[in-house]
Amino acid sequence: MEIFENLQASSRLPRPELDAYSRTVRYVTERLEPAVIGVATPEGRVGGSGVILGVSGTEATAVTNSHVVRGLSRRGGGGLLAVLSDGGTARVRTAGDDPASDLAVLRFSPETEPKVAELGDAGNLVVGQLVVAIGNPLGFQRSVTAGVVSALDRTITSQEGRPIENVIQTDAAVNPGNSGGPLADSTGHVVGINTAIIGRAQGIGFAIPVSAAFRRIVFSLVTEGRVRRAFLGVTVGTRPASDGSPGGAEVTSVAPNSPAERAGVKPGDLIVGLGEHRVRSVGELLGLLDDSAIGRDLPLRILRRNAEITLTVRPVEH
Repeated sequence: MEIFENLQASSRLPRPELDAYSRTVRYVTERLEPAVIGVATPEGRVGGSGVILGVSGTEATAVTNSHVVRGLSRRGGGGLLAVLSDGGTARVRTAGDDPASDLAVLRFSPETEPKVAELGDAGNLVVGQLVVAIGNPLGFQRSVTAGVVSALDRTITSQEGRPIENVIQTDAAVNPGNSGGPLADSTGHVVGINTAIIGRAQGIGFAIPVSAAFRRIVFSLVTEGRVRRAFLGVTVGTRPASDGSPGGAEVTSVAPNSPAERAGVKPGDLIVGLGEHRVRSVGELLGLLDDSAIGRDLPLRILRRNAEITLTVRPVEH
């Protein structure tokens, strides 16, 4: 076949049917993309993403990353804009911000009623499962990437230095600007909020899982504008379980006049339980220090010189 015949023939080819993988990614994109927003400075510079999770009257509610809100607020200084999938914009107010979980809630009033994304459950994910990320990486708006769940139950560190547990790892490309956008399963349900908080990561991305803890945090941000947490007054590190020794949260320092000091906690103690719950790591201890623990007398089980001791501690609000 001569080149001229080839050129003419290529213009007459019918559109081929999409393969199963492409059909799935396309389905998720069509279902979810209208609910994805760009988070921008007042000048219109998009520096992050978000996903709309509710509409009440004329006001929409979206979730994004705390570091997106704080970073753009420092850069813009005059509020934020939501950039919708149809190109429209709306002024944004931050309804709640929680740097410890790297989540924030935004409220805005678009001109037309927006699409709302449906939440799934990250607890149903398995390694190797298809996932799709939608966002605005590096300013390229409404970009779609796909990949698989590479690993589950990862731990990353928030910009406050607090560990974020049970994070989803994926090989779907997640770059600065993707932060705050949704990670969805093949049904189009949001199972995570993407975060590019680890800037040196290449070829892997992370997402904060949609879980009971996620729902609790978002509910608190929507209703109270903040997340109340209990405070013990200890600096701890995870000590893994070893032969003959259980894992736990090892105390490295105790703040003066803190609940922990008043309870009798000392550096070197290994916290192995709080209330009715076992503690195997720093993450598990932090997970128990929610608003339900504030002001309550709780049994604190520690190992000191290989002997288990039960103290009584009353956490205060942090």
